[in-house]
Amino acid sequence: MVFFTGTSRPPFACDPSNKVTKDLSFCRVNLSIKDRVKDLLGRLTLQEKISLLVNNAAAVPRLGIQGYEWWSEALHGVSDVGPGTRFLPTFLGATQFPQVITTASTFNDTLWEEIGQVVSNEARAMYNGGMAGLTFWSPNVNIFRDPRWGRGQETPGEDPALAARYAVRYVKGLQGNVGNRLKVAACCKHYTAYDLDSWNGVNRHSFNAKVSKQDLEDTYNVPFKACVLEGKVASVMCSYNQVNGKPTCADSNLLKNTIRGSWRLNGYIVSDCDSVGVMYTDQHYTATPEDATADSIKAGLDLDCGPSLAVYTEGAIKQGKLKETDVDGALANTIGVQMRLGMFDGPRQPYANLGIHDVCLMSSNQLALEAARQGIVLLENRGRGPPLSTVRHRTVAVIGPNSDVTVTMIGNYAGIACGYTTPLQGISRYVKTIHQAGCSDVSCKGNQLVGPAEGAAKQADATVLVMGLDQSIEAEERDRTTILLPGHQQELISRVAKSSRGPCVLVIMSGGPVDITFAKRDPRILAIIWAGYPGQAGGTAIADVLFGTTNPGGKLPMTWYPQEYLTKVPMTNMGMRADPAHNYPGRTYRFYKGPVVYPFGHGLSYTTFHHSIAQAPTSLSVPMLSIHVENNNATTLTNGVRVSHTKCATLFTRLHINVENTGSMDGTHTVMVFSSPPEGKWATNKQLVGFQKVHLVAGGLQKVALDIHVCKHLSVVDQFGIRRVPMGQHTLHIGDIKYSLAIKPTIEEIKY
Repeated sequence: MVFFTGTSRPPFACDPSNKVTKDLSFCRVNLSIKDRVKDLLGRLTLQEKISLLVNNAAAVPRLGIQGYEWWSEALHGVSDVGPGTRFLPTFLGATQFPQVITTASTFNDTLWEEIGQVVSNEARAMYNGGMAGLTFWSPNVNIFRDPRWGRGQETPGEDPALAARYAVRYVKGLQGNVGNRLKVAACCKHYTAYDLDSWNGVNRHSFNAKVSKQDLEDTYNVPFKACVLEGKVASVMCSYNQVNGKPTCADSNLLKNTIRGSWRLNGYIVSDCDSVGVMYTDQHYTATPEDATADSIKAGLDLDCGPSLAVYTEGAIKQGKLKETDVDGALANTIGVQMRLGMFDGPRQPYANLGIHDVCLMSSNQLALEAARQGIVLLENRGRGPPLSTVRHRTVAVIGPNSDVTVTMIGNYAGIACGYTTPLQGISRYVKTIHQAGCSDVSCKGNQLVGPAEGAAKQADATVLVMGLDQSIEAEERDRTTILLPGHQQELISRVAKSSRGPCVLVIMSGGPVDITFAKRDPRILAIIWAGYPGQAGGTAIADVLFGTTNPGGKLPMTWYPQEYLTKVPMTNMGMRADPAHNYPGRTYRFYKGPVVYPFGHGLSYTTFHHSIAQAPTSLSVPMLSIHVENNNATTLTNGVRVSHTKCATLFTRLHINVENTGSMDGTHTVMVFSSPPEGKWATNKQLVGFQKVHLVAGGLQKVALDIHVCKHLSVVDQFGIRRVPMGQHTLHIGDIKYSLAIKPTIEEIKY
């Protein structure tokens, strides 16, 4: 970390020109943050403290402290959704990377961290220019449990291990790695079991998520735990909903005991916006707003996005429901983060060299393009389809409501992009195009424009249909009721495909899965591509994949279900596991065994890859500390060894896998390793335990090493929420290979 003097904005606090504060202890950078925080708290009045408990924290002029807006967003690029960030007139835009669901489909964790680094560079530059804060409430690491969820696009998908790894790498990219210092402060949200916004009369403000201990430990909390323990995130946001009858922001077990206790959060806990208020107004959980305020702070909440803590904290103290020391505890966490960001270091600011010249760099735009290229998933290719040829396909009909869009490509929680290349523009760089929208927008309420689209397809050497969804169909507070394409989109696709003179390719732009079974079965549609929301450079990336400049290598981070699946799964049912007695099929690839349109992890290439095991163990021993051995060893064999009863830190093994490109084109491939527990009562079908991205030239061979952590990857959670390693034969799945790994217990004596 390099310090520079003289930023373009006045110091947030501790300005050396302020004779009153320049010698005060909280401004002395040579003291510990703990001592500096203690000194500052001792100088604040109760009213001043209360004014700092909310996102629009007030200034404390007598101590030279400016007001601060905590709420900024950086889900996949600096965003102006939160009031803490503004672009114009100083900044014309910032790099808008693909939406998270698309970036997740790259399965490239080094890319995720690189994106975080670019976003934090641009965020610091905008802070230095007085246009942004340093506390960004991103990433969203909730599990994409239900295909209808409008915010699923913001997440890394349905798998807890994938979401956890994304969380860790993106947070590290944002926060930097200079000791206890922070480049920006990230925030993992929305904790926990939050994945319903507005469905069938149920809304997120009042929804009570009934979650088993098993599913909480096994699925919903996994990314948050990794975020805090491995990512060292500076903040966690609690969600609107209740979990088992308690608002998450007032649940001391979830906040104080788990996040700050078991996981040892070094940072602050913030509420989702107005979620303290809705405890009283919408949920009727408390008798008074003062009770909601007191319950939240005592449970471990440090900062309120919303006005409640500013309005009702003093009353709660006067009524004896809260103590000033409780307020001090909350502020110690928020101010501590500000100090780690350098906000109390006066003009001697870290990263003060970053400015407008570091935003929208050519290298950042190139990274956004590379992320889009890697994230695009080839779902279907019948052999006579892509890559298209600039020689044989000199004229391409580009059709569909998403064929010439800009802001649609960056999804939600986005800012102003550095610039856009639409699909039409991208394809036009390769060949001559004929453009027809086919629908006035994605809702496609009429079919009046289908005829001209058919006419274009008849004239062209190839046809590309760019269809799908946008934020009018799936968004925050907008869950879907169907996973079919909207309006007359299916009719448009089928009629254009029938009319096409040349090969017809369907491109779907969406955040969530879509049931496109009809297109999958249509022999006239030679290829289907899912582009997600591919970011500012999405059009270039789509064209590069269509014409083979880029060989697609993305994999689906979520299951694509058939429409009839929805009839069996109310969004309000939080259960992950199948319940045949109630005709409940289970959720995600880990627990659902029924028919799918496309499975989790699916994605084709223009070349072919072959796996073989180069080196792997056939058995592993799990040492059980003798002090924990049950009286009946059969119980251990049946239930598995508790991870808390073994030496997890040293329990890992390494797999060596040979990957060969057996085709005629260079390509990138994601090696995925899944595991299935021994047959019996363990309910998981299989679960992702490791993945690695490799690039192979045609005919090339590469050995990939993947570490498997036994307690983390080969464990399951029992019905009491206890994580165990089952004894017996585990099965590892690598492509078409099934490899057996025996896990046995051994007893290890305690040495005194």
